[in-house]
Amino acid sequence: MTAEPRIIATTDELSAFCELAKAQPYVTLDTEFLRERTYYSRLCLIQMALPPASGPKLAGGPAALIDPMAEGLSLEPLYDLFRHEATVKVFHAARQDLEIFFHDAGIFPTPLFDTQIAAMVCGFGEQAGYETLVRKIARQPLDKSSRFTDWSRRPLTPAQADYALADVTHLRAIYEHLSAELARTGRGPWVAEEAAVLVDPATYTTHPDDAWERVRTRSGSPRFLAIVRELARFRETYAQSNDVPRSRVFKDDALIELASTRPLTEEELSKSRLLLREARRGEIAQGILAAVKAGLETTDLPKAEPPDPGRPGNGALAELLRVLLRAKADAADVAPRLIASAAELDAIAAGARDVPALSGWRAEVFGDDALRLAQGRIALSASGGAIKVVPVP
Repeated sequence: MTAEPRIIATTDELSAFCELAKAQPYVTLDTEFLRERTYYSRLCLIQMALPPASGPKLAGGPAALIDPMAEGLSLEPLYDLFRHEATVKVFHAARQDLEIFFHDAGIFPTPLFDTQIAAMVCGFGEQAGYETLVRKIARQPLDKSSRFTDWSRRPLTPAQADYALADVTHLRAIYEHLSAELARTGRGPWVAEEAAVLVDPATYTTHPDDAWERVRTRSGSPRFLAIVRELARFRETYAQSNDVPRSRVFKDDALIELASTRPLTEEELSKSRLLLREARRGEIAQGILAAVKAGLETTDLPKAEPPDPGRPGNGALAELLRVLLRAKADAADVAPRLIASAAELDAIAAGARDVPALSGWRAEVFGDDALRLAQGRIALSASGGAIKVVPVP
């Protein structure tokens, strides 16, 4: 059991704690939220801890739970800390946390350090979960039993408080270990390059006009895709404006069904097998019918990409690239998935040259040799159980 947690519920208390944080080289943060019934995450709790040597207010250094649901509390002092570039803001797997702050205030913490990315760069493999890092680096057990509790209920239980604080207090040891390892290896810029994606607004912005591209379809018919596009546009617009999950409007399988059956009346719509009952009437039903009509009438038809027949040797080259990736990842002690995805390897084999695996630090580790292999300038050889790169005369 941790010491009695400090719960910040007023703007003045938050401001004082954030001023203390500004005097530190780093601060660790995490959030708890709910999203099952909303489009945007509902922020329920913010955890923050300062370095262990920064004070005696709690065992191991100051830490606090910030209650964003407290009446009258403003998060502006926290956002002011986010703008304070002398203090590194440390998260683990920061994407969902950052999405909350971006949608709430259009702000990202600067500078940012994501321990999940750093762990993948530092040889902890592709499954660099927080619990694994706590066990391997902090040498502490971690009780995850409170993970799926209702974080909107007040007061928090002692178990919830312990769980929440553990997500930032152990993170201090993880950050200090990984940052030292990055300084030793000179790979800090690699992590910074990855973190740049996390602080790009485009990462968290879904435009209704582009929503259809996320729907998996089997038909390449331009008219069918036009209806899919209009239905996905309506669903995304409705979900965002009403703050409800897309699935509460209608799911992808229902969207595909609607694009196939093309209902134009409520009677036809009522025959859908997959549509939720509440979507067969009212505003959603009218939106569906209007979207189907728009898809049928539009002259701006999406162009279906023809199936790629591939070039002779593409499949074999993609397999060779997979072997090269594994060899290079093992040699660099970096998670292969962080370097290149399977889709990127297939794209390189097919002739694409605008994939992330061929630029930045990835080019140094893998991409340059991947291009040489694709161009026939190098070959792969097995020797003593290891894969070696062999120049081709």
